[in-house]
Amino acid sequence: MTTISGTTRLTGIIGWPVTHSLSPAMHNAAFAALEMDMAYVALPVAPGRVGAAVAGLAALGFRGVNVTMPHKAAVLPHLDALSDDATLIAAVNTIVIADDGALTGHNTDVGGFVAALREVVPEPLDGASVLLLGAGGAARAAVLGLARLGMARCTVAVRRTVQGAELVRLVAQAAPGVGFAVVPLDELDADAVRTADVLVNATPLGMDESLKVPGVLVDNIRRDHIVYDVVYGQRPTTPLARARAQGARAIDGSAMLAWQAALAFELWTGRAAPLEVMRSAARR
Repeated sequence: MTTISGTTRLTGIIGWPVTHSLSPAMHNAAFAALEMDMAYVALPVAPGRVGAAVAGLAALGFRGVNVTMPHKAAVLPHLDALSDDATLIAAVNTIVIADDGALTGHNTDVGGFVAALREVVPEPLDGASVLLLGAGGAARAAVLGLARLGMARCTVAVRRTVQGAELVRLVAQAAPGVGFAVVPLDELDADAVRTADVLVNATPLGMDESLKVPGVLVDNIRRDHIVYDVVYGQRPTTPLARARAQGARAIDGSAMLAWQAALAFELWTGRAAPLEVMRSAARR
């Protein structure tokens, strides 16, 4: 347990809601392991109050915060500077607050996505074909990471094609050699699943029984697929369970969660994150 005092530097997470977040457990375990006088708190910020919340961080002595749904894009106008990745995908998941109060937005989801993938798939993905579900902040991070790993084609399946087109517009400039296609999620067919090398679910689908992943995706997972689901929970999602049953390589959202947290920790502290401590805390 971290002891809070007048000298404790604060970090935290803003979102709506944040009661489910595992980030406080991970970061407070890391601070305790390294005997750092820092603490991490969950800060529920309602839509429409983002500007006021961000403006108060420096005055309250925060070192930085994470940003989760639905604020990853909403914070952008309230920051003084953005990292390259945050600029490319127009999404921030980590804010660093300098001693002079300057706010810089970063995106550690990109690095976290890649690091978790590399633990399971160490070989290059040159020429790979990707089927991606979603077009939000996690999806944008996934596409940018996969483009850097060598993917050649990406089909983006979304409920609203205008969101998919916006993802392509943002990422295409950083991935000029990648061929993109956008399809409505309810028109996804078996051939699109079977011909992909990598399947990525970057939506909330699969978080509970009311949010089901399309059956056409699950039913057509095969042994040579790489299946990556950014959703995490007590049980594997349906796509991950199917992938493991088929003998396919599978990556779940808890790995990305730990890695993006570790990268944020390093931005705030300048110290190497105790990754295994953070992983263990997230599993409790």
